[in-house]
Amino acid sequence: MPDLMTTWWVWLAAALVLAILEVLAPGFVFLGFAIAAAVVGLALIGPLKLLSVPMLLLIFAALSLTAWMILRRVFALPKGQVKTFDTDINDP
Repeated sequence: MPDLMTTWWVWLAAALVLAILEVLAPGFVFLGFAIAAAVVGLALIGPLKLLSVPMLLLIFAALSLTAWMILRRVFALPKGQVKTFDTDINDP
């Protein structure tokens, strides 16, 4: 299993699966994880290929948190604004 966790294409495949899950369950829940998995996968091709599995998971967790915080800041409603609905889709 550790050999599988240090393989670059496994991380990129996980990023693709997480991106597809984001399409099925919108709300920027899985997108941060997908971005982090893609970055770790691309980094395993180059400079990170000699790191251990715990270090890769730590980098993945830190990148996931960072990506989520950036996505939340970029796509959040302006401060103090609340989303309200005046009409219902079922009203005639």
